[in-house]
Amino acid sequence: MQLLDGKKTSQDIQLELADLVKAKVAKGGKSPHLAAVLVGEDGASLTYVNAKVKACERVGFKSSLIKLSQSISEEELLEEIEALNNNSDIDGFIVQLPLPKHIDETKITLAVDPTKDVDGFHPQNVGRMALGLPTFLPATPNGVIELLKRYKIQTEGKNCVVVGRSNIVGSPMSILMSRKGNPGNATVTLVHSRTKNMSEITKEADILIVALGIPEFINADMVKEGAVVIDVGIHRVEDATAKRGFRLKGDVKFEEVSSKCSFITPVPGGVGPMTIASLLMNTYQSVND
Repeated sequence: MQLLDGKKTSQDIQLELADLVKAKVAKGGKSPHLAAVLVGEDGASLTYVNAKVKACERVGFKSSLIKLSQSISEEELLEEIEALNNNSDIDGFIVQLPLPKHIDETKITLAVDPTKDVDGFHPQNVGRMALGLPTFLPATPNGVIELLKRYKIQTEGKNCVVVGRSNIVGSPMSILMSRKGNPGNATVTLVHSRTKNMSEITKEADILIVALGIPEFINADMVKEGAVVIDVGIHRVEDATAKRGFRLKGDVKFEEVSSKCSFITPVPGGVGPMTIASLLMNTYQSVND
């Protein structure tokens, strides 16, 4: 079993981007500018956004954090997004999810200028991805693809099972794994909460990508010997024996499953850092100068 080290791979990508930014600026080009919109005081969201801001600093990007009140109206948030759309100094921006319940996330996603949508969530970018056209790819799925590429994991002709069908991870992941290219060209099955006999399907997977959102859902009995396992989930699970009172767990029972795998991502330190690296890659692409 070999760990797919997302932390180190993300650091490698950030060093590469830092060199590209230095070269661009030395030639009189513009340093990419990423803005992040954070609504409310959700602790996990604040942690994620701060990590993204720090990553921008490491690679030489400009970054702006726009913190808005939990009670902001949908109309006011749409006005903030329109201002970012029209701000020529901002190359790309993200609106951190989840949003407060009184705000329609779909309406917000649709309001983002597709040319600044570095999260890759806008329907125009999703459609271009599905057609294999150049576009901003969703950060987490593209982070997984980059990890597979850098570890030279063979995907062509392999049986890939994606667990979970969210618009953010599962569905785009299934598209990227089945597209022509490398990584890609896999035979993809997408399973979800309504799938019957799920374990029978997951046991046939050469590559198992899990983004279901249930802590330690996948156990050893659901995994084929020698499979590549990508765990997208991350959960705070209470643990009185842990120093912080909790442990971070994925959607996969790591201790059980890792002994059967050829490759597996750890949690933390697997897919999470790759999501940030992918976001930075998209932001670098967003600069038009």
